[in-house]
Amino acid sequence: MTQLKALLMDIVVAGGETTSIMVEWVMAELMHHPQVMRKVHEELAKSVGLDSLVEESHLPKLHYLDVVIKETFRLHPPFPFLVPRCPSQSSTIGGYYIPKGTMVWLNVWAILRDPKIWKNPLEFQPERFLNDSSNFNYFPSGSGRRICSGLPLAERTLIYILASLLHSFEWKLPHDTELEFSDNFGIGTKKLHPAVALPTPRLSNFELYAK
Repeated sequence: MTQLKALLMDIVVAGGETTSIMVEWVMAELMHHPQVMRKVHEELAKSVGLDSLVEESHLPKLHYLDVVIKETFRLHPPFPFLVPRCPSQSSTIGGYYIPKGTMVWLNVWAILRDPKIWKNPLEFQPERFLNDSSNFNYFPSGSGRRICSGLPLAERTLIYILASLLHSFEWKLPHDTELEFSDNFGIGTKKLHPAVALPTPRLSNFELYAK
């Protein structure tokens, strides 16, 4: 029972923290790249329609928004060193000897920006994931048996929140302001300065905003 409680706590904490961090990063990247924002709006208008709200049944159709989220995770992984590992036995990996019991931190932030792996790694290009959904170099939330336990909750919640915000409103920066992408480095990598955006209604039926 103690282990079950710990697992459920990990799911809630990991799923909630990463979701709030990534909503802000995705919105910031979209406002910085209006042509990408326009494609997301076109997909939402086609899949959902401007006379209805986003429902869970719409989410599997939002392929372009999905790759936008993946590209944002690549550039801004919420946990840049993931969760530390501790090998149960001594091993040699890549020519390096790692003694049993050593605390191992994996710099996934550097891997996801490595020019040996990614073409134009510092550029925001969601299209890189359209035809490459099984890239084994992409693991912002870990991989295998030790993958983030909160990932399923975070993925579903994140795309639903973003789809709802982006479908219901146009988002623009306040007058005479610019976006900056400095981060507050730590266990969780948040924006150093919170993003501020002004919404404008997009839906044709204004009664939907009262729901």
